[in-house]
Amino acid sequence: MPLRSILLFALAALAEIGGAWLVWQGVREHRGWIWIGAGVLALGLYGFVATLQPDAHFGRILAAYGGVFVAGSLVWGMVLDGYRPDRYDIIGALICLVGVAVIMYAPRGG
Repeated sequence: MPLRSILLFALAALAEIGGAWLVWQGVREHRGWIWIGAGVLALGLYGFVATLQPDAHFGRILAAYGGVFVAGSLVWGMVLDGYRPDRYDIIGALICLVGVAVIMYAPRGG
């Protein structure tokens, strides 16, 4: 179950961060409506992927996903925009991922 959840978080991050990046490129970099439209579709896909998580609690899923989004955004910036995170970016992202693990995968009683 955790592996499926992690893969869904990764897919959601790809869709949301990628969608936001496409909209950014369309608007801020003047690449046009096709980029914006593709971004909007990807953002809609993100909303659908989030519903596939095995846990049924919306608040828990979205709270945990926030940490994945933080770390994923830094990775996306590094790969596609040449962004170089400093040690505080990296430490912050690791803290967020620890939060994801606690929220999603800590053992819960009954």
